[in-house]
Amino acid sequence: MYAVVATGGKQYKVEKGDVLRIEKVAGNVGDALTFDKVLLVSDGENVTIGQPVVENISVNAQIVEQGKSKKIIVFKYKRRKRYRRTQGHRQRFTAVKIDGIVSA
Repeated sequence: MYAVVATGGKQYKVEKGDVLRIEKVAGNVGDALTFDKVLLVSDGENVTIGQPVVENISVNAQIVEQGKSKKIIVFKYKRRKRYRRTQGHRQRFTAVKIDGIVSA
């Protein structure tokens, strides 16, 4: 059984037991999360597609880690104009473990 959930402006295909990194969500390690924006659910035989979301289905997860990813370098350059700008940042993320797909 799998589902497609939307969070942080992105869509993720999730199954029970998956660990995935999503955009930062407020909470501490060990806290429970519920994803209500479920776009698609499949139980192996039947596929239910939401318009835009599937009603009465949610995905339960648990926060495993809060952290920062590797540094990203943003370099702007215009040739022959002596224009160079370097900037970087580390994007924050939340790692979650999927506990299950439940119907309410």
